[in-house]
Amino acid sequence: MTNPYLRFRLRLARHALLQFAASLQSSLEYIALAFAPVLLGLLAVLALPGLFAATAPWPEACALFCGQALLASAPVWLLRKRLHPAAVLAWSRPLPLAPRSRWLADAAVAGIIVGPLSLVYAISTAIWLYQRPDWLQPVLPRALLLTVLSLLLAWLLSTLTLAGRNRMPAGRKPGRSRPAPTRYVPQRAPVPLVYYWRQLFWHPYWRAENVVGIQQTLLLLGALLSVGVWMWRPAGVPPVLWAACAALTTMLLTDRGDKAVAEQIALLRPVLAGWPLPAQRLYRLAMLFTLLPGLCVLLWFAALTLGRHASGCSHTVATVWLLFAAVAQGAMVALRTLSTRGRVGLVIIAILILTAIGSELWNSA
Repeated sequence: MTNPYLRFRLRLARHALLQFAASLQSSLEYIALAFAPVLLGLLAVLALPGLFAATAPWPEACALFCGQALLASAPVWLLRKRLHPAAVLAWSRPLPLAPRSRWLADAAVAGIIVGPLSLVYAISTAIWLYQRPDWLQPVLPRALLLTVLSLLLAWLLSTLTLAGRNRMPAGRKPGRSRPAPTRYVPQRAPVPLVYYWRQLFWHPYWRAENVVGIQQTLLLLGALLSVGVWMWRPAGVPPVLWAACAALTTMLLTDRGDKAVAEQIALLRPVLAGWPLPAQRLYRLAMLFTLLPGLCVLLWFAALTLGRHASGCSHTVATVWLLFAAVAQGAMVALRTLSTRGRVGLVIIAILILTAIGSELWNSA
């Protein structure tokens, strides 16, 4: 390997992955302990969409094929900031690098993720070959071909994801609605803390490459949808599965929000030290506001269980679920001195207890 830029990008990617693995070490221990059977089941069904696509009509087959490729390329998209950080982008753009060198580096870095993932797909495929289901035997060669092609497409999509970060951001012309610059006049009236929270916490979560706003929105929608489907009880899916999804998304919603606020506070502390405003009150307000999305989920759950008559639904179990969920979310924000391992343990234990309580919602009426 004689390309210095390629060696640099590969070493950078390996270092980023090692840092990411170290940050998830304690979380992975709890996840493996609590959800080991689920993880084994997911390993078995990972290659199922590509194999099953060979037996479906072409519209469904295309959907399964593209869905599997997008799923396999998702890790690179989620880790794109670690694999190609913004500081490295700003440093490498002026360098006299040929487009071919950049493409090779992006493809090699994508291969670091897609390569081991292909091994996991191979294990999943071997499990299905060992099971030898009747529907797989007539289409076995085509099913294996579709699985390989989906992984190649995932590699291409991952490479394009990293290559897209090399493009210079397009300059935007100022809008006509922007007011003309005027002389700055300091405001004498006291500014409420909510205004500073909006400027220093809310807006940064939606700017540039910060995905906290999108992340919290998706978690909130997922929690509301899980609770709604849980109350709907569709046929064919056990209600306890939706109870687990509701508990998982609700606890992660508050946990991720509180972590984002803690990181933002760490960035703001040296800046706000010289500002004439009550910084500690602003920090406490930001911590308190992290409970609002979870509160929306709890109110939605209360409206669907306690606010209407649902046959077969136990109001006692619903009340216990609400109380425990409220206590668990408050504990996550209040116990900020917990270690990383202790915090992960708190989240996992709360999810398991909420799932256990929720499993009795329709059985204890």
